[in-house]
This record gives sequence, C-alpha cells and structure tokens, in this order.
Amino acid sequence: MSDTQVVGTSADDIRCGVDLGPVRSAAEPVRRRGLLRGIMADRTARIGLVIVLVLVALAVLAPVLAPYGPLELKGDRLEGPSWSHLLGTDRLGRDLLSRLLHGARLSLGTAFFASVLIMTLGIVVGGIAGYVGGVIDFVLSRIIDTILAFPSLILAIVIAGVFEPSLTSLMLALASVWWVGYARIIRGLILAMRERPFVEAARVGGAREGRILVRHILPNIIPPVIVLMTLEMGTIILAIASLNFLGLGVQPPTPEWGALLNDGRNNFFSAPHVLLVPGMAISLAVLGFNLLGDGLRDVLDPKVR
Repeated sequence: MSDTQVVGTSADDIRCGVDLGPVRSAAEPVRRRGLLRGIMADRTARIGLVIVLVLVALAVLAPVLAPYGPLELKGDRLEGPSWSHLLGTDRLGRDLLSRLLHGARLSLGTAFFASVLIMTLGIVVGGIAGYVGGVIDFVLSRIIDTILAFPSLILAIVIAGVFEPSLTSLMLALASVWWVGYARIIRGLILAMRERPFVEAARVGGAREGRILVRHILPNIIPPVIVLMTLEMGTIILAIASLNFLGLGVQPPTPEWGALLNDGRNNFFSAPHVLLVPGMAISLAVLGFNLLGDGLRDVLDPKVR
C-alpha cells in the first residue's frame, strides 16, 4: 500500500465530519488527469482560477502597471473617471487606479499569509487532538468550543484593538480566532483516517506513531484542507477589509482596499466611484476564490465524478 494517498471530499463532508469513503478510489481520478487538468476541465474552477490569477498578476505588477505613485497628488479632488485617471481620483487628488493596484498587494498578500498561519495552527492543534486523543483531545476540544462560541469577527476586532494598529497585529488577531474552525475540521478528518486499514497495516508493520501521522495520515487530509483554505480566503479578505476599514490595520496614507473604503465613505454621494471601485475589487476577489474553491471541491470529490 502506498504511503501517501489523496482523499477527495466535498465542503459539506469536511464541515459535517462524515466518512470520507475509500482512499484509493478518491486518488485515482486526480492521479490520472492531474489536478491542473481537472481544474481546467471544470468551468467553475476555471473561471475562479482566471479571476484569482488576474488579480494576483495585477498585484505583483502594480509598480509597473500603476500610472502614478499611490501617494502622488496628480489631479483634482474627487475627479471622475477620465483618460488621465481611468478610475478617477480620491479626496486628495490621488489616482484611484494606482492606489487600487498597490492596495491589492497588501490585501491579497495579507490574506495569503494570514491563511497560511491559520492553516498551520489548525493542522498542529487539530492533528494533536485527533491523533493523540484522551485528555489532550478533551482539553483542546473544549478550548476550540469556547472560542467558537464567540462571533469570529467581533473577537478579532477586540484582539486587534488591544495592539497598535498594523498589518502584523491584524494577522495575529485573525489567526488567533480563525484557526479553531480549521482545527475542528482537521480533528474530524484525522479521527476518520486513523482507523483506516492502511494506517492499521502501517502500525502492525512496526511504524512509529509519528511516522504514521506524518507519512500516512497528513498527506491524505491535504486535499480537503486546500479546498477549505481556498473557500475561506474570501472570508479572510472580507475580514481584513473590515478591520482596515475600522482603522485597526494599515494607517493612512497606505493604500489597502478596506482603507480605501474608509477614506472615501464621506464622499459617496458626491463621488460614488471612491467607494464603488474598492468595493468591486473586494467583491471580485471574494467571488474568484469562492468559485475556485467550489471547483476544487468538485475536482477532488470522487462522488461528484
């Protein structure tokens, strides 16, 4: 039996903790066609991937694509879209397109690093709770249940408000709250996985518990975790924009999508583009990651195939 086998699952299966089905049957379709080929064959995943790749490319190439510097005063205040300023200007006369492109670097970059940190904490805590069991599982599960009892965004706002406003404190606030959802799901996956025949075979063969966890169990839960992370990216982007809108993250004049919303909220009726432009960027990013997550779920779920 192979050391690592991929388990496909749907988002509903992840959240409900139901049985994941035979391991080998989930791996074969993805192995035959490849993950990228499966994504390109799925229209939902393909559209989501295109949106995400375009946004990432715009963020990476922002210094090249932006017509002006994000802090330069290059036009009249609250000027509407024109040939010199394609998306108009803000209340200080700064080019909105340039600030939007540079803001994408902060918004998407912060969401990515926060998601990686959240996923790492969730895998560590959920893996320990699900595999070790006993008293450790009981204590960690009660901690998870306690944190889940509070609204995630409200708790993140409270934690971020304790520290000096910055991107670092914002990411730590999100990670300290969002990891519990990952941990509970990963705990359920490991509980279902650790009694599988190939795990028992490895244990009978004399493999150490640490090797069984790292080489046999964790590789099998990576696909559903990736699906979960992709689906949650939209929520993380919204949370980051909300905290920055409230002034708990980056500070003016640093461009960031949530901060751009806050900067233009008082001029919505006289110049609606100052709110519509960053709002549409946030909506497009959330849509892209949701479509990609749904498509990945379909590609990795053998029951859909």
